[in-house]
Amino acid sequence: MYGKYQIKGKSKINLGLDVIGRRENGYHDVRMVMQTVGLYDRIIMTRIPEEEIRIKTNIGFLPVNENNLVYKAIMLMKNKYKLDGGIEVDLNKFIPVAAGMAGGSSDAACALFGMNRLFELNVPMKELMKLGVEIGADVPYCLMRGTALAEGIGEKLTRLPGMPFCHILIAKPPVNVSTKLVYEKLDNTDVKLHPDIDGIIEAIKLKDVALVASRMGNVLESVTVPLYPVIDSIKKDMIEHGAINAMMSGSGPTVFGIFPDEQSMIACQQFLRQKGEARQVYTTETFTP
Repeated sequence: MYGKYQIKGKSKINLGLDVIGRRENGYHDVRMVMQTVGLYDRIIMTRIPEEEIRIKTNIGFLPVNENNLVYKAIMLMKNKYKLDGGIEVDLNKFIPVAAGMAGGSSDAACALFGMNRLFELNVPMKELMKLGVEIGADVPYCLMRGTALAEGIGEKLTRLPGMPFCHILIAKPPVNVSTKLVYEKLDNTDVKLHPDIDGIIEAIKLKDVALVASRMGNVLESVTVPLYPVIDSIKKDMIEHGAINAMMSGSGPTVFGIFPDEQSMIACQQFLRQKGEARQVYTTETFTP
């Protein structure tokens, strides 16, 4: 009766991120090209008889109460489907926290998916994605995974042809960025340069990695990079060490670089670690479900 389920919460990068407006409720309308990458958190969920949600994690500063998105996702499913008993969660995190890679949203997506499996609810994916919006705008995409165009506040998803396989280096400098602050500053900025989202989609359809890389753009860089110049420094280091292109993911501060081969990616990883501007530097690749 009290089963166990293990799942990997994959991270994402933004190949393109544009903000096209602000709603009265404070949310922003976006157009983004999202891509899942191989870097993941490992989540083990176990049903327990007690009416409790217990979360243990390898990250000391992470909340394990109702302020954790995994907790919120489990509670949402329990309330929605009137589920008895509790859940114990072992959350082993590798995705950098508060980094623009949707780590928390991906963990929440896994919790929704895991609850569906553990309680044999057979809730369709579309319904899970609708529930996910109640937790966060990135959660539906984290359930869907792969290559997608995200519109609205990020919840309107159109699946795209898969991004061709490529080597990706992830580097997070030791700064934490407030997404809320970045968007507030963007509202007060006269943005003149917007990324070519349609051009990125066209390049993906052509399966041309170099063309995708050349068209990448993130409008939030205009706000976050001046606040944290280390982001620009890491971008330049990646390009100087062989990346076809490098860009900030989400609201930052994580930078990713697309590399033509594994050797140059690993060499750049070693350089960045020695330089010390980024404490967390990971090699990964595009992921297609």
